[in-house]
Amino acid sequence: MSVVRTVLGDIDPADLGVTYAHEHLVIDGGRPVELSPDFLLADIDRLAAELIDARGAGLRTAIDAMPADCGRNPSKLAELSLRTGIYVVAATGLHHERFYGPSHWSLRATEDELTDLFVADVTEGIDERDYSGPIVRRTAVRAGIIKVAGSDGGPSARDLPIFRAAAAAHAVSGVPIQTHCEAGTGALEQIRVLADAGVPTRRISLSHVDKIVDRGYHRELFSTGAFAVYDQAFRWSDRPNGTLQLLTWAADDGHADRVMLGMDAARQGYYRSFGGSPGLTFLLGQFSGAMEARGLNAALRHRFFVDNPARAFAFSEVPA
Repeated sequence: MSVVRTVLGDIDPADLGVTYAHEHLVIDGGRPVELSPDFLLADIDRLAAELIDARGAGLRTAIDAMPADCGRNPSKLAELSLRTGIYVVAATGLHHERFYGPSHWSLRATEDELTDLFVADVTEGIDERDYSGPIVRRTAVRAGIIKVAGSDGGPSARDLPIFRAAAAAHAVSGVPIQTHCEAGTGALEQIRVLADAGVPTRRISLSHVDKIVDRGYHRELFSTGAFAVYDQAFRWSDRPNGTLQLLTWAADDGHADRVMLGMDAARQGYYRSFGGSPGLTFLLGQFSGAMEARGLNAALRHRFFVDNPARAFAFSEVPA
């Protein structure tokens, strides 16, 4: 039987419930915080309060998309899950190059070495120091996705070996893969790289693609069999809501079974518990109301929040 791997153990995909498909629940230092202190999400009391509010609105599971050595903290993710009753899925993999220094160890590692690190995070446990030093002490917290980041227009020369290592780790472990699409671009190129390396497209989800409000681009993406993660819903300000438009087109075009939703709320300024807005309840409150008014009924929203994540984040069966 396939499973979803959470920070507290494996669960049946049918138990995921309402799922946010791309979040950053903990960013505990690292280069992101050096670049912007607003990225610091390390206060467990405030983070737990935010998640408890979201649970009250109906949230059951959150996919944490912070991969290796850029603020990931497996122990804090596990504590959040214990304190709030929210299932949390942790990531392995590597983020965009801007979140690492020019001499980062990932630039010197071979594809095989990267594969081994990703697989160990999934099958053994995430390093308590998040690969920030030469000593590795693995926790009991295992990763449930691989997160890899493309550059503008698709994977760069730096990104390609990381994508291939993610594909190799998937082949060994069956772990699903989620990607970062820079400014929403490069989704099709990312799919090609991963598919050419043997990853079934149904095991791939692509984040931030709703930054590009182009019906043809999304039709092409859906035609591959991959999932789209629309995580920009609260960012449109006084402009027409592009995420809402894309959801409408996806439903009209018969692709409602390929879309998931998230917040990508990676800053204190987005969390009510830190004095920001709109808070993690936004998708299940204000935006769900907007979807209903747009004709995206409860059955469609159940697909976006429940049915599709249960398929997207389940491990593949790996041949013996």
